[in-house]
Amino acid sequence: MKNLKTIAIALLVAFGTTVSAQTTKKVDVAKSNVNWVGKKVTGQHSGTINLKDGNLVFNGKKLVGGDFTVDMTSINTTDLQAGKGKEDLDGHLKADDFFGVANHPTANLVFKTIGAKTKNSYTVTADLTIKGITNPITFDIVLNKSVATAKLAVDRTKYDIKYGSGSFFSNLGDKTISDNFDLAVNLKF
Repeated sequence: MKNLKTIAIALLVAFGTTVSAQTTKKVDVAKSNVNWVGKKVTGQHSGTINLKDGNLVFNGKKLVGGDFTVDMTSINTTDLQAGKGKEDLDGHLKADDFFGVANHPTANLVFKTIGAKTKNSYTVTADLTIKGITNPITFDIVLNKSVATAKLAVDRTKYDIKYGSGSFFSNLGDKTISDNFDLAVNLKF
């Protein structure tokens, strides 16, 4: 059996095919960050959320996979100072109206297809799971040495997060909250 594998590799090399193994690079969650922005008619709020773990998979230098787990209990509003307003918003985002972190403490992102745009830029279609609901999402990711950056726009209503959505409730006026929230991701690996 070992001889067959050696012969197969020799034939691939002889016909100009390079053989490279996939390598998985673990994301350094302590040095990586995910920033979020949620918008409403009267303004916006921003904050952070922590990665629990993550991996990027390469075949040689080409990105071929990735998977991430987000710690939803770490939702933190950064545009408000400590006090009742910040505590109220953080608590509301963690409640069932939004992310329901008591029952869904993590969210997951798993790369499904990856297309190269340029040497270090890729378009990724991934499965994003929030509150136990999975939907596809497409975004671009850029690699630069040991850093990957991406921006994602997530439609929260696809994950049964409808609070304050003008798509589901009328007469909200200036209490309307955008269906989309934005994520800016900076991964170090």
